[in-house]
Amino acid sequence: MFDSLSDKLGGIFDKLKRRGALKEGDVTAAMREVRIALLEADVALPVVKDFMAKVTARAIGQEVMKSVSPGQMVVKIVNDFLVEMLGSDTVGISLAAAAPVPIMMVGLQGSGKTTSAAKIAKRLKEKENKKVMMASLDIYRPAAMEQLKILGAQIGVPTLPIIDGQMPVDIAKRAMTAARLQGMDVVILDTAGRLHIDQVLMSEVIGVRNAVSPHETLLVVDSLTGQDAVNVAQSFSNQIGITGVVLTRMDGDGRGGAALSMRAVTGQPIKLVGVGEKLDDMEEFHPERVASRILGMGDVVSLVEKAAETIEAAEAEDMIRKMKKGQFDFDDLRSQLRQMKKLGGMSNILGMLPGLGKAQKQMAGANINDKLLNRQEAIINSMTPLERGRPNLLNASRKKRIAAGAGASVQDINKLIKMQKQMAVMMKKMGKGGRGGMPQIPPGMEGLLPK
Repeated sequence: MFDSLSDKLGGIFDKLKRRGALKEGDVTAAMREVRIALLEADVALPVVKDFMAKVTARAIGQEVMKSVSPGQMVVKIVNDFLVEMLGSDTVGISLAAAAPVPIMMVGLQGSGKTTSAAKIAKRLKEKENKKVMMASLDIYRPAAMEQLKILGAQIGVPTLPIIDGQMPVDIAKRAMTAARLQGMDVVILDTAGRLHIDQVLMSEVIGVRNAVSPHETLLVVDSLTGQDAVNVAQSFSNQIGITGVVLTRMDGDGRGGAALSMRAVTGQPIKLVGVGEKLDDMEEFHPERVASRILGMGDVVSLVEKAAETIEAAEAEDMIRKMKKGQFDFDDLRSQLRQMKKLGGMSNILGMLPGLGKAQKQMAGANINDKLLNRQEAIINSMTPLERGRPNLLNASRKKRIAAGAGASVQDINKLIKMQKQMAVMMKKMGKGGRGGMPQIPPGMEGLLPK
């Protein structure tokens, strides 16, 4: 996400950092380029104007001109105001109300509203141990209610039984009554959308809002729609009154204009972002981490948090025991490869590490992608359990058999053996310090990264 904007800002600030001492003209010229980059990223014009006025006033001040490293100071100022533009603080879904807490999902058709409702229900159930019920109020879109029912079954969350012919306001009231009787903590109401904003849509949502007084009204917006997403947010905010925004398809948004404009336009925080198609692919929105990623400073905190969620404790302890003995075989390497895939793959990890954003883009340009992880795992899977546990057994004939089984070349097998040996040396060193658990980028892959 933000790839295009990050590239452009990175180039602008690299030039500033190389200059050493800065004149006011240098900063002014750089700020003009920043302004163009933001507009090309689809950030709303009023938001860009306000942002540039604040940044420029600070950037041409004495604190920058007399700074030891003025280029870095400009980057810090831009970072600070980016965080402010995005909302400063992380704001999660509020459940501070009498149960069952009604959460109303609103937005246009095709924005990912129904899937987002299921993702939120799953998060509340698994991370906050809440009893959640979902109810579809979409009586227009074919199979909309059935879709929510299927998603509910997949995540183990009950959905309100469907009664043909009932209107949205009546369904909402029935959902609240059913949730009270069943001792639910939260009710998620998935309202109908339209292909565009019209008064029929707004009247219906207002009717539901007035009937159940939702504690949270979450606007779901497809970030890929760019400036249209901002216009939709403005309309819903003005007419319905929202408490937060859920941005979907953030993983595919190379520009980022919707995310950068949303807080300023609606006055409400982005609470969650959809980063993939799986029902686990939803994350809290952290303004300071997003700003760091936009400016190429990485997001190590998110990487560590994700690692803590995906790595099995027993597996990590087993790895530490082996490390202390100086052991690292192909079973261990396969485990590391799988952990990397759980973290979103090699490309995602590089994007979160400071200074490696460019390597991530060079990898994409060189056609090096996460298929590499799958190919390496396939090679390991073609080995016998004995071979995986005793890498030294791999002679020429065994390599040929493994290569044939994995659809690879003997050269690929040799590269993997080299990687395993390098990892074994590294793990032995780490074992002496007693560290472990966080998946490593296998040393054999470092050679694939463009210099």
